[in-house]
Amino acid sequence: MTSPTEPPVLPADLAGLAFTNRFTRELPADPDTSVRSRGVLKSSFSRVYPVRTPAPALVAHSREVAEILGLSEETCRSEAFLGVFSGNDLLEGMDPFAMCYGGHQFGNWAGQLGDGRAINLGEVRNADGEHWTLQLKGAGPTPYSRHADGFAVLRSSVREFLCSEAMHHLGVPTTRALSLITTGADVERDMFYDGNPKQEPGAVVCRVAQSFVRFGNFEILAARKDVELLRKLADFTIRNDFPKLAPPLPEIELTPEIYLEWFREVSRRTAEMVVGWMRVGFVHGVMNTDNMSILGQTIDYGPYGWLEGYDPMWTPNTTDAAGRRYCFGAQPDIAYWNLARFAGALVPLLGGTEALQEAMQVYPETFGAKWQAMVGRKLGLKHGATDADEPLARELFELLELVETDMTIFFRGLAEVPTAAEATDAELLAPLREAYYAEVGEEARARTLKWLRAWSARVREDGVPDAERRSEMNAVNPRYVLRNYLAQLAIDKAEAGDPDLVVRLLDVLRRPYDEQPGQEEFAAKRPEWARERAGCSMLSCSS
Repeated sequence: MTSPTEPPVLPADLAGLAFTNRFTRELPADPDTSVRSRGVLKSSFSRVYPVRTPAPALVAHSREVAEILGLSEETCRSEAFLGVFSGNDLLEGMDPFAMCYGGHQFGNWAGQLGDGRAINLGEVRNADGEHWTLQLKGAGPTPYSRHADGFAVLRSSVREFLCSEAMHHLGVPTTRALSLITTGADVERDMFYDGNPKQEPGAVVCRVAQSFVRFGNFEILAARKDVELLRKLADFTIRNDFPKLAPPLPEIELTPEIYLEWFREVSRRTAEMVVGWMRVGFVHGVMNTDNMSILGQTIDYGPYGWLEGYDPMWTPNTTDAAGRRYCFGAQPDIAYWNLARFAGALVPLLGGTEALQEAMQVYPETFGAKWQAMVGRKLGLKHGATDADEPLARELFELLELVETDMTIFFRGLAEVPTAAEATDAELLAPLREAYYAEVGEEARARTLKWLRAWSARVREDGVPDAERRSEMNAVNPRYVLRNYLAQLAIDKAEAGDPDLVVRLLDVLRRPYDEQPGQEEFAAKRPEWARERAGCSMLSCSS
């Protein structure tokens, strides 16, 4: 394979990207530069080039991520941009590579995994001094592709691009996406692994994050007993991504206490991320340890989904349909389990497990406090929820299951419910009518009214006017989320050559908490035709 060539004409802001490439500069590289599938030992990464695409075309880009990188709108619509972020051209200073990591998949150790369809172009430092890694997903094979081809199809790429940006605007920690580009080449995929493969349009997403390091980067080294490289990677990660914990001077050795505080910080961030998922009804779908960011950011948008009818047992992943290991309600416990695997990988750096076992309590303590505060804000309680409010919250979540209820619409409607003691039954129920997928029976109606009156009384204790409470609730309960059927409709149009719905969705999702006149169709609950349709209900890991 030959190296891509530098484009002949570059906009100044694109040519001026300042590549620092700390990861490839400071950590050991795989000496083999081929893309043949193999075990990679004593190395943190393998250098590899993207595969050239025959006819790249821009579907959409994120202007906010472009601004972070200092790229103008004009540049993002240029041929030079298209060449670079399709993988056809390299900029001066780029040092493309794929990372080596392992992981536990569905509870079982899977050994070496790595970037099988992701190629990091390099790391840049922006005008604010921030370091951002640019990564192409779907750019071709790497040594970690195993039996796969390293490419990605348009349907999964649309979902990755849109959800990365939607989560950011919802206020949930996440990696970002700069661009979505079709390649002009078809890719063969068996979407449901049922022996019916077909050709699908290929695409490349440029993902952007301050680090793509995962729990699995450390697990693989611990499993191989490569303590020297484990320590080197941990030191690199702490110094560069957690600079408050350690001095930047490499000659100063890090102590077990620093490693321990680092684990605590990762635990805190992970808890905050999962509380964010639960707040907006997001289900990751494949919470393997290789999909857990060391920064506590949502990473690897594969078979994810959004709760529509509230069901804590719902999983969007067909592979998880039997066991429901990664269903909505299990996410907090799975994150804790994954942190235990990460802690196990750090044992060689601390010389024992006792301190780590104690540090494991940081996650449940953080999650419990953040969860209670989050539920209080969703319910419009001025000072957050207390232990005394737990029965009120528990009863609500039971009610949401009693009748198929759209979580997003219900909480948004709850802000409109009057809290005056003299409010009639009809006035209490009216703002919630659109949230139900089925008729509300007498039992559910009676329980709901009883709950609404208890909630109203609790809210009145705070003495907050309805208008002020409504504003506070609407700031945490989104009006717009990336509903599964909306993403599929955007995919259908994009596959037909029309990117308009991708662009419109991206624009609406920039302001998920605002009322947006004329965009009400994007806030509507799932239509009946989407209940069982592929892509609207469940998805596979195929991409």
